[in-house]
Amino acid sequence: NIHLYKQLEAEMGIRLVAIPFSHFYDRRFEFGSLSNPDSSVRDGAVQIAVGGLRLVKKCGADMAISWPGMDGYRYLHGMPFMHMWDRFEGALAEAMDEVPGVRVAIEPKPYEPAANNIYRTTAEGILAAQRIEARLANPENKRLLEEGHALVGLNPEVGHVKMGFEMLPAAYSLVALENRLAHTHWNSQPDGNFDQDNNIGVVNAAETEALLYSLWAIGYRGYFGIDINPENMPVHTAVALNIKALKKMRKRIRRLPHERILECHLHPETHRGDLEEILIEHW
Repeated sequence: NIHLYKQLEAEMGIRLVAIPFSHFYDRRFEFGSLSNPDSSVRDGAVQIAVGGLRLVKKCGADMAISWPGMDGYRYLHGMPFMHMWDRFEGALAEAMDEVPGVRVAIEPKPYEPAANNIYRTTAEGILAAQRIEARLANPENKRLLEEGHALVGLNPEVGHVKMGFEMLPAAYSLVALENRLAHTHWNSQPDGNFDQDNNIGVVNAAETEALLYSLWAIGYRGYFGIDINPENMPVHTAVALNIKALKKMRKRIRRLPHERILECHLHPETHRGDLEEILIEHW
């Protein structure tokens, strides 16, 4: 059905930005996909990744997304963690060398569906990206890396970051510091809990706005992927509300006295209480 997406782009300007690997639906991936200890299952996961990368090229999308929902572990005693990471990263590098020149964005998550996902935190995702790139051998991939391109980035999701009790603006800024912020997924989520995929701003609106402020400050020009599971309302209504929430936050951020705020952070000893005063004034 690729023609339908191309028709949508031609008629409405809505383009296909990213294509996720389907590594979390199939029953055969009960014990992992690219990290599965069974080489035959792992080879099947590699072929899915290869197909996804080819589809990215064919559609003109920006990247593939790897959310390894079934890869990870439950039991800790004797768990060969290094072998698990090695299998996953070697398999993904193999797929990327088969279809060179396509960026992959890893989406970390602490848990669900696996009891403990293979990359629980933002930092673990960054380290994995570095290790996978180091394994790439295809000449085209090596050339792109030498030119300074990031072939393995991250797609941090607000909900997943908060499930891991991380601070949103700090986590996303860390990815950007490493030049690996390939894409972003937006929703809202309390710390921990199950993966709720609430509409943007329903939970923890202030921290979400702080994240948007950080992305504005670093000059982020990527897409904002709305990753929600709307309840008690039609999908079209939910999408409209999420876009409205982001625009409202952006409008409020633009009105802030940025130089004064920066001074509060750079010279806190002479601006005691000033930042709180500024934020209260602009509620």
